[in-house]
Amino acid sequence: MSKAPFRVGFLLFPRLTQLDMTGPYEVLTRMKGAEVHLLWKTREPVKADSGLAMLPTMTLAECPQLDLVCVPGGPGVIDLLDDEEVLGFLRRQAAGVRFVTSVCTGSLVLGAAGLLKGKRATCHWMSRPFLASFGAIPVEQRVVVDGNTVTGGGVTAGIDFALRIVAELEGQAAAEAIQLSIEYDPDPPFKAGSPAVAPAALVERTQAASAERQAARAARIEEVAARLR
Repeated sequence: MSKAPFRVGFLLFPRLTQLDMTGPYEVLTRMKGAEVHLLWKTREPVKADSGLAMLPTMTLAECPQLDLVCVPGGPGVIDLLDDEEVLGFLRRQAAGVRFVTSVCTGSLVLGAAGLLKGKRATCHWMSRPFLASFGAIPVEQRVVVDGNTVTGGGVTAGIDFALRIVAELEGQAAAEAIQLSIEYDPDPPFKAGSPAVAPAALVERTQAASAERQAARAARIEEVAARLR
């Protein structure tokens, strides 16, 4: 008897950050027995914040029970925080999945769906404090596992999270084989990949450049969180 597929669903939405999704997608599609779907309300192309168009393979309404659901992040997250069609879908899937996951600011959507209450979770460093508004416990780590909830930090952390999932399901050797096959051996040219190591002046400039967006995000999160409370 053939083994049932391990069904993975990545949520697409307008203005997502494509690497949040395509990083872990590249890893999980290489896992033996994986059946990976790209999900949105329609099958029309969805444009990332970079302009890259991605084609959903299935609508939310068509989606069967998944084994893993993943919410990537990006500027478009702000429009999902009170989108009941998306939040309701995530709540229904969460009741039966093996893993509830996110990358970057996707964890804010999990929080808005009420799926992070009392859980340790992470996010992109600039938005990590917002998790507390949804009853989560913000953690400064690249990947955070709390029960069946796995959250990844900013953007490239999605690759790390996906390798952790493969190791959990198939063993470390399988995860290492995928890591080698994609030559995931980070050696960045500059030591500026997190606020912990980047020059203080660079961190300040980055925060200043994002201040307006972050203020709008904070206001929306407080509004949504207040309704949840």
